[in-house]
Amino acid sequence: MHRDEPVEYEPVSVKAVLAEMKDTAELLIDLSFSAVLHGNPDLAAEVLALESRMDVLQLQARMSVMMAARSPEDVEELAPVLGMVGAAEKISDAAGDIAKIVLEDVGLPDAMRAALPEAVETLVRVPVVDDSGYAGRTLGGINMETDTGVRVIAVRRDQATGKARWITNPDRETELRAGDTLFLRGFEEGLREVYEAAVGEAYEPPAAPDPADADLERAVDSIVLMKNMSELAVDLAYGAVLFDSRGVAEEVAELEAEVDALKSRFEAWTLRAAARVDDPVSLRGLVHLASATEVISDAALEIGEGVLRGLDTHPVVAEAVEESDEVIVRLVVAPDGDLAGATLGDREVKTATGMRVIAIRRGGDGDRPAGGDGDGGDEDGDGEWVVSPRADTRLRPGDVLVAKGTRAGAERLSALAGAAEPFDRE
Repeated sequence: MHRDEPVEYEPVSVKAVLAEMKDTAELLIDLSFSAVLHGNPDLAAEVLALESRMDVLQLQARMSVMMAARSPEDVEELAPVLGMVGAAEKISDAAGDIAKIVLEDVGLPDAMRAALPEAVETLVRVPVVDDSGYAGRTLGGINMETDTGVRVIAVRRDQATGKARWITNPDRETELRAGDTLFLRGFEEGLREVYEAAVGEAYEPPAAPDPADADLERAVDSIVLMKNMSELAVDLAYGAVLFDSRGVAEEVAELEAEVDALKSRFEAWTLRAAARVDDPVSLRGLVHLASATEVISDAALEIGEGVLRGLDTHPVVAEAVEESDEVIVRLVVAPDGDLAGATLGDREVKTATGMRVIAIRRGGDGDRPAGGDGDGGDEDGDGEWVVSPRADTRLRPGDVLVAKGTRAGAERLSALAGAAEPFDRE
């Protein structure tokens, strides 16, 4: 959409628009960083197309919210909804700025691509050719995720009108067609198999050069960490809204502050490196990337701001989060569950279920106590939050897991935890 294209009010579901905005914002983060790390202008162009779609969605959402507000009480309830709309729009704009690093050849050192394995799970853009073995089949019939570990996170479908239709929450019933463009996430071995089946050609992963200058390597490492922390902050912010958890929202605030501190260190390392690299202008892209990443963490804080300020989560917001592409679930580890007493690595939770445990609340009762350090250092304290747990993090009966992934994955994780309900909300 061009910015001068008119957008008129339509009676649309606020829940549906919020869910699409959440899915689109998360997809934009993935696509934009992958475009930079792969140096891929095609992915970058997809980001700008989605950014235009987000412009329409945010206008539709704002108009619908304004139509729904009829009293001061309505205004108070709907204020956090507008906060979520604004935050998603900020993420979209930041992703667009990241994509322009590639499209406008702003300049990025090769050292950035050297961080690829640590920065993101591999994301690949794959066209479905006419004679593809996937054309005319549903995702459920292909059974791609189970057989290969690769998940279709979005489908772009070009229509006869010349406009593209985005399917940001493909499920088992989604039928793939020749001409579709699939956006896949997974490990290299599985991606090779899926890419060859869809395209009929071998998949060639991008080469990752060795980093050079030590300060430049530190600057790149800090951006990778900022990116990971910003993504985690967005995930936790939606979890805070869904579960109306002040403890989770406080973790988002701490992550945002840490990203700010990382950006300061990044600036120092980049300035030192600029004195030694052959072309200091090539570092402009790093500066743009750091600024955009900080905006994403700021947007995460805005998503959870209503929870921090004691405003009740509007039901439409929680329902939108529940119905989005990747669900966020809350599970309690049962005393007789397979996870009780085991580490996440022991049970290979991510591989076995496809779910990513983004946080753990120790003890299962009460939010985080005042004065906690926020990094999970005190794993013995009930109510303590362990954010971004590692493979060696050991689980105990009564621990509350906050995890993100597919609905099928949530059911598998629920079975491992021995939980009665896979989608438990407080």
